[in-house]
Amino acid sequence: MKMDNALRMVGIATKAGRIDSGEFMTENAVKSGKAALVIIAGDASENTKKKFNDMCEFYEVPIRAYSTKEELGRAIGKEFRASIAVTDEGLAQAIMKKMN
Repeated sequence: MKMDNALRMVGIATKAGRIDSGEFMTENAVKSGKAALVIIAGDASENTKKKFNDMCEFYEVPIRAYSTKEELGRAIGKEFRASIAVTDEGLAQAIMKKMN
């Protein structure tokens, strides 16, 4: 399975230390104002999606459902990730462009 450009950018953001991953870290990034973008795996649970959609709406953080838990995880060098936060505004913008 080859990575698309959006996931490749997520990998670059990871190497730059601009990704918080996993539910707890993603939530912290949003609530502390560090998150510039939240990405939720398309196959994450409805509970997870709702929780982050509501949270991101409240904190005015862009959120995208994208890819799968496995591919998100692989993009950041982990096994599975249902949620990640991009903590760099420029990288977040670049990733959103690639998703569209």
